[in-house]
Amino acid sequence: MPPNLVSTGFSLASIVTWGSADFLGGYAAQRADAFLVTALAHGSGLVFVTAVALLQHAPFPNHVSVLWALAGGLSGGISLAVFYRALSSGQMGLNAPVAAVLGASIPVAVGFALEGLPHALQIAGFLLAGLGIWFICKPDHLTGPPEGMGLAILAGFGFAGFFLFMRQTGNSSAVWVASISKIASLTLVGIIVAVKAMSGRLQRGRTGIAVLAGVLDVMGTVFYVCASQTGRLDVSVVLCSLYPMVTVLLAGIFLKERFTTLRLTGMAAALLAMPLITLK
Repeated sequence: MPPNLVSTGFSLASIVTWGSADFLGGYAAQRADAFLVTALAHGSGLVFVTAVALLQHAPFPNHVSVLWALAGGLSGGISLAVFYRALSSGQMGLNAPVAAVLGASIPVAVGFALEGLPHALQIAGFLLAGLGIWFICKPDHLTGPPEGMGLAILAGFGFAGFFLFMRQTGNSSAVWVASISKIASLTLVGIIVAVKAMSGRLQRGRTGIAVLAGVLDVMGTVFYVCASQTGRLDVSVVLCSLYPMVTVLLAGIFLKERFTTLRLTGMAAALLAMPLITLK
C-alpha cells in the first residue's frame, strides 16, 4: 500500500478517536474539576497503552526519543487539561475547532520550512480545511469574547508543541512513545491535582466516561505518531486536526448543540479538503 494511503488511514483513525475523546472529556469535566478528569483520563490511557506495548514486545525507544516523548507529554498534558476546561464552558462546538486551528497552523509552517512546499492541490486542501474549521468554529452572534476562548487559544499553542515534539521521536515504537508521553503528562497533571488539594469526586457514570476518554485519547496519539512516521508532517497534522468535526457532531447528537448552516458548510469543506490533502 502506498505510504500516503497508510498515513491517511492512521490520520482518519486519529480523527475519530481524538474527536470522541474530547467530547467525552469535556462532558465529564462539566461537573468536576478539569484537572481531576484529565488525571484520570491520562492514568487510564497510560495503563492501556503500556499493556499494549508489553503484549506486543515492542522495542523500547532510545534516550533521545524518550526525551522528545516526555516533552510532548508535558506540552500535551497541560494543554488537554486547559482544553477540557474550555470545552466544559458550554461552547464545546466553538472552542474545540479554535484550539485545533491554532494547534495545526504552527506545525504546518514548520513542515513547509523543513520538508518544502507540497504541490498546489495539497496547499489548496490545507486552505480549504482551514476555512472549513473556521466556519465550524464561527458562532452566529458574537458580541464579545466567547466564554473559554482564551483557554482554547492557550491549549492550541500547547497542542502545536505536542505535534512537533512527538514528530521528533522518529521511527520509535508508537505505543511506547505514547506511553512515555502519558507518564509525563500524568505526572504533571497529578502534581497540579495534589497542589490544588482537590476533594471533589466524580459521579460513577462520569468516572467511566473519563476513563474511556483517556483510552480513546491515547489511541489517537498512537495513530498520530504512526501517521507522522509514514507521511509528511504538515499533511498528518492537518488531517489529524480535523477531529473537531467528530466533537461537534457528537455534541449536536447528544447535547443538542445546534447545527447551523455555516457549521454544516464548514464540515463539508473539511471533508472535501481530505482528498486534496492526501493526493500524492
